Amino acid sequence: MIEFIDVHKTYTNEVKALHAINLKIEQGEFVAIIGLSGAGKSTLLRCINRMHDITKGKLIVNNIDVATLKGKEIRRFRRKIGMIFQSFNLVTRTTVLKNVLVSFVPDAPLWRKWTGVFSKQHKFQALTALDKVGILDKAYVRVDQLSGGQQQRVSLARTLAQHPDIILADEPIASLDPVTSKQVMDDLKDINQNMEMTILMNIHHVEVALEYADRIIGVRKGEIVYDGKAADVTQDILDDIYGGKREDMETIEQEEAYV
Repeated sequence: MIEFIDVHKTYTNEVKALHAINLKIEQGEFVAIIGLSGAGKSTLLRCINRMHDITKGKLIVNNIDVATLKGKEIRRFRRKIGMIFQSFNLVTRTTVLKNVLVSFVPDAPLWRKWTGVFSKQHKFQALTALDKVGILDKAYVRVDQLSGGQQQRVSLARTLAQHPDIILADEPIASLDPVTSKQVMDDLKDINQNMEMTILMNIHHVEVALEYADRIIGVRKGEIVYDGKAADVTQDILDDIYGGKREDMETIEQEEAYV
């Protein structure tokens, strides 16, 4: 469970990114956060795993008060929260398998970190994760030989190998074409349904959010202006979330995709 209780976030330059956020997400939900760029979507997501510290309020994740964690406690806490980025964050000059095995490094003995030698159990877990996202056949291929969609699936496999309770996806399909976007979103949906894993996704593509997520959270200027079922979202609700600017944003995004 994730619970925001009157959470505020103000950056050092006095920019107020989040204001009075009250939100509860239960285990196994698939939630999409939508809104204009700069609305606070990424900040909301990144506060959950302490990539950003909140300024005021309380954030509870699986009965842990996130703001009270320190040092090793933060690293241990993050092991149960997978993070998928728009930029993939992979080591492109090595193999797919080695990129997935990286997920075991924080818990590995010092000698394994120095030698880069992993146990058979770790390799089995990594290969199983690759199989779940449909790229087991790419295990020994260098990452820089893969398409963007395949690289994002490697990133997803690396996250799955951790056996997290929650996956946070920050614009997971922003740099992908429509076909590979569908493959990645299908993977996320399968993981959510078959593994009952909570998925919280920040996304610009409204139609994709409505198709795949069960619940939509609309953010505008750091505040939640909609929280409800995806099936209940109307054009009036979207106009309220985007301030009537959604069509302009989509036009810009489509132009950027082809530059």
